[in-house]
Amino acid sequence: MNKRVGVTFSKEDRVKPYEEALRLVGVEPVRISPGDNIGLDQVDGLLLTGGTDLNPALYGQPPRPETEAPDDPRDAMESALLRQALDRDMPVLAICRGLQLLNVAHGGTLVQHLPNTPKHERRDTERRDPVHEVVIAPGSRLAGVLERETAAVNSRHHQAVDRVGAGLSVAGRDEEGLVEALERSDKRFVVAVQWHPEDQASSDPVQRRLFQKFAQSL
Repeated sequence: MNKRVGVTFSKEDRVKPYEEALRLVGVEPVRISPGDNIGLDQVDGLLLTGGTDLNPALYGQPPRPETEAPDDPRDAMESALLRQALDRDMPVLAICRGLQLLNVAHGGTLVQHLPNTPKHERRDTERRDPVHEVVIAPGSRLAGVLERETAAVNSRHHQAVDRVGAGLSVAGRDEEGLVEALERSDKRFVVAVQWHPEDQASSDPVQRRLFQKFAQSL
């Protein structure tokens, strides 16, 4: 029987690429949205997906004008699931918003709005196209996963990690020094990336390895 991974989401039209990437490596996705009666007892791992901005109240800041309206039910659901997964040492893969949630859950903070540059603007077309490169930290788990010193990624975000949460280590940065990957070395598999490997997994073997290694850790 295939391993099962809980995939958190709030908008159904955005969850399919994550499911396809998991199926590509032999994992069965299990959708989890606010209000669902699905817990971690029914899955082998947790995938935190992209989406709207976290409520800045979670990291002790008032919202800036550019910050999106909060999705408090999703924030609460994912925060609870993440705490449970970490307590159980359940493998966690966190993507985009998921990386930011992981950081905030460890006491970190976020930059609520980045300058409007082509690299960080929201891109709804050609979602798999690389936008820039990330330098992978030598000796990190991510370096072992991707087997590269740099990776071409398709980041599209207007927020970023500011203060890194306790217990997390930076596994990748862009050429400007912005955090693009975090991990916890004391857990079986807790890796977070700011880009969207689910859109690249079918065409890029480097990005597909992230899902393969996640699957192998289940």
